[in-house]
Amino acid sequence: MRVTMVGTGYVGLVSGACFSEFGHTVTCVDKDAGKIDRLNQGEIPIYEPGLDDLVARNVRHGRLAFGTDLPGAVAESEAVFIAVGTPSRRGDGHADLSYVYAAVEEAAAALNGYTVVVTKSTVPVGTGREVERRIRAVRPDADFDVASNPEFLREGSAIEDFLRPNRVVVGAESDRSRDMMRELYRPLYLMETPVLITQLETAEFIKYASNAFLATKISFINEMADLCEKVGANVQDVARGMGLDNRIGSKFLHAGPGYGGSCFPKDTLALLRIGEENELPLKIVGAVVDVNRERKLAMADRVISACGGSVDGLTIAMLGLTFKPNTDDMRESPALDIVPALQKAGATVRAYDPEGRSEAEKLLDGVEFAEDPYAAAEGADALVIVTEWNQFRALDLTRIRGLLKSPKFVDLRNIYPPDEMAELGFDYVSIGRPAPRTSGKKAK
Repeated sequence: MRVTMVGTGYVGLVSGACFSEFGHTVTCVDKDAGKIDRLNQGEIPIYEPGLDDLVARNVRHGRLAFGTDLPGAVAESEAVFIAVGTPSRRGDGHADLSYVYAAVEEAAAALNGYTVVVTKSTVPVGTGREVERRIRAVRPDADFDVASNPEFLREGSAIEDFLRPNRVVVGAESDRSRDMMRELYRPLYLMETPVLITQLETAEFIKYASNAFLATKISFINEMADLCEKVGANVQDVARGMGLDNRIGSKFLHAGPGYGGSCFPKDTLALLRIGEENELPLKIVGAVVDVNRERKLAMADRVISACGGSVDGLTIAMLGLTFKPNTDDMRESPALDIVPALQKAGATVRAYDPEGRSEAEKLLDGVEFAEDPYAAAEGADALVIVTEWNQFRALDLTRIRGLLKSPKFVDLRNIYPPDEMAELGFDYVSIGRPAPRTSGKKAK
């Protein structure tokens, strides 16, 4: 099947490459000619493990191409996926659909023969109907259907999520569109992957409801972590005990500095606005958003407290800046709140991130960037882990202790055992766990 993917951002590029891996002929189209040139030269504009090899293989076999000619690609395609950005609109939190509608109207003019136009971007409920209306306005003669196919890709494991998903959700209401969507995902049918086919509005809503529920689990366990600290409980054991209940599950029950990224912050706000428009305030989702916002700000206070109540004139080594490991994505990262707060309190921040430096330099002023964790730690008054990159799980802690001016170690991801850190001589602070039984035993 011939497919056009409109947009070469995270969702469009990963989805286009994976559809070509399924055997379809895919053209990924973008307005950014510079990005298309880089892709045609084999340069991948985002960091996603395995994506460079996947793209190169399918380009080599002639199944994947990149270009700027949207009408030309659409005219030759049986399915057109809209995978452009839907950022939160400034001021009100609504999803900005201007990129979606612009892409739809340009594609509409080029439709040639029966085509399914599929919204892959995360869009509010009702967008599919508006897409259909806009296409009809441009091309009343066009033979087409509109479908919804929300993505459920986790940054850092997106290829695995696409090729071996838990489920595929499709909003399609005609026999032809349902058959075409089944054909697109035929390899997954052979693997007996659940494919849920619903009406348009239901598919659109599933995406928002899923992300809001996962965000709720994160905010919930973060509140429980704060209470654990008050009563002397261990939040990791609490989460483990909860997660062993199959009705709850263990995923997303990891206490930390709050959620970030391109989906949860944007989608929870959009869901709140959808509720308001329908005169149904979503109190739980509203609380999730508030808890997460406060959580990020509180993490800077956690560092300041660990440093005796002041960081004025101190150097803080920060390990990890991206919102999660295995990505270079800085969107809504807790570091974007923590770093400025520490700087405002008088600290110098020296940071290291394995993949996020380029993006972080655009968003964080006045940060000293180090080449590795040890260069970040050298001479610093405290070390803070913000992102749980695997390499931070296997630090040479004796070396780190020797490089730090002061043995203060703030672990916002609960990577290390508190008692072992104390034995190594650290003044160790973590999230929602009892203080070490010994403290600074080997401190110099």
